[in-house]
Amino acid sequence: MGSKIIHFLDNIESYICRTLLALFVTLLFAQIVSRQLFGYSFSWSEELSVYMFVWFVFFGASYAAKLAAHNRVTFQYKLMPSWLPPILEFLSDIIWIAFNSYFVYLSYNFVFHKMNIFWKSQTLGIPMKYFYLILPIAFTLMTIRIIQVNYYKLVKGIDIRDPDSQELDELIELDLDENNNKPAARSGAEHG
Repeated sequence: MGSKIIHFLDNIESYICRTLLALFVTLLFAQIVSRQLFGYSFSWSEELSVYMFVWFVFFGASYAAKLAAHNRVTFQYKLMPSWLPPILEFLSDIIWIAFNSYFVYLSYNFVFHKMNIFWKSQTLGIPMKYFYLILPIAFTLMTIRIIQVNYYKLVKGIDIRDPDSQELDELIELDLDENNNKPAARSGAEHG
């Protein structure tokens, strides 16, 4: 039971993203069908879809941090000694954590202390603080995921890399191996 809960919590962003994606796509599809077939539109559905999409993006950013899939400029690492890039990546992650922590503070302060309690969404009538709550939640989760990736990388020795970049690295290695195993092309003079 405990391992199922841990597995669920470790993949919470993925589950939330899937649910939000299914819901806002279904909602938009229903809106299109309603407009085209019945000439009626739900005023609240577009606004709710936008807020769901925003939450989807922020949870997706946290999920990308878990997969170490955020874009990084790494071409300069090929020019450095092999011991230096891990140190520089760790320092950049420390800066990222500091930024996220400061943003969590700012967004929490904004949502709970500076935001007017009478600000409500136009068609739903829900207080805007509930929609803006994604900011401290997502940046806190992102910070946790950055720490988790560094723990796996530095303490456990597990290489957490974006699946797309792993696939690209494998394709590049495969291409290099194929090019190294091909016989040299003959010139036209040798054939004649």
